[in-house]
Amino acid sequence: MNDSSWGAPPQAGYWGPPDQGPVQGAAPAGPAYDAHNAQQTRPMPIVPDEPAHGGDQDDDRGAARTGGPLFRDETPSTPPPHRAPSRHQRNEPKPQEPMSSASQPASAPQKKNAGRDLGAAIGVGVGLGAVIVASLFVVKAAFVGVIAVAVVVGLWELTSRLQERKGIKAPLVPLALGGAAMVVAGYVRGAEGAWVAMALTALAVLVWRMTEPPEGYLKDVTAGVFAAFYIPFLATFVAMMLTADDGARRVVTFLLLAVVSDTGAYAVGWRFGKHKLAPRISPGKTREGLLGAVAFAMAAGALCMQFLIDEGAWWQGLLLGLAVAASATLGDLGESMIKRDLGIKDMGTLLPGHGGIMDRLDSLLPTAPVVWLLMVVFVGSA
Repeated sequence: MNDSSWGAPPQAGYWGPPDQGPVQGAAPAGPAYDAHNAQQTRPMPIVPDEPAHGGDQDDDRGAARTGGPLFRDETPSTPPPHRAPSRHQRNEPKPQEPMSSASQPASAPQKKNAGRDLGAAIGVGVGLGAVIVASLFVVKAAFVGVIAVAVVVGLWELTSRLQERKGIKAPLVPLALGGAAMVVAGYVRGAEGAWVAMALTALAVLVWRMTEPPEGYLKDVTAGVFAAFYIPFLATFVAMMLTADDGARRVVTFLLLAVVSDTGAYAVGWRFGKHKLAPRISPGKTREGLLGAVAFAMAAGALCMQFLIDEGAWWQGLLLGLAVAASATLGDLGESMIKRDLGIKDMGTLLPGHGGIMDRLDSLLPTAPVVWLLMVVFVGSA
């Protein structure tokens, strides 16, 4: 049987030389010498008592045992048994012994991440609250100016993100001027003045965009009209609340309910939230968080209507809080849809811990007309 029967050619150090003539040390040739018998009576090579690498480790080295007979002149009576590949040949890690409970390090419980810098968020919130309270109870007109500034900054953030992410060039100049005028008109002339300013702002957007090439005209003016309605027109209802005799307290109630609703949703959802509210829109919002928003807002609404609003009743505050929780949540989801479409997390970075102005106005803007309307129904507009 030739060497190819074992699946590999002869190598250096192989037992016995190739079949090329008599072997050194064999019986001399003569009358009793037979070449065939000489091949069958080669001396047995000296085999060390212990393998070079010890035991089965040879299977893991370059000089593994052959699968054929031990000596060249042996003929296997049966095919060599198949040897499963060793652990090193299969590139499997060596199994480790399980650690005892005493030696295993105790895994520290994972802490939930709040998702934002709470210190910065609280500091900025307190600062904004101080500015709002000071302008509300010192000079009402100053608070109208605060609303107008917030509207202009919000328009700048929205139009900038639209141009960066979608290539939509909503004209900022007519939007900023018309938005500020809209807030003032709502404070001075009420709802009628707000609607007139809104119409004039939309017309200004259409005309302003005509100074540029016609490509993209429709999407640019559509985005401009949407921005005019979404930010300054809705913000105008806050200015209209301010015109009542207890206007400052109405605005405080509006802001307090929106903040309490957002805080309740955040606190309860972060601690107990398990069921997603709208995972495709805002994965962080949960149904438990919505229940927290409703509970907190209704409690705050009952207190505010009973003690802050003239001729208000606690049961009216319950309804007001429920409506605020719903509108604030929808407003938050609405801006989340916009940001998902734009592929961004925040509208800006102006407010540390909060994002941009629009990231704080998202729940306030749609809540403003709801609170204004319910206040008018419950206690009147005067």
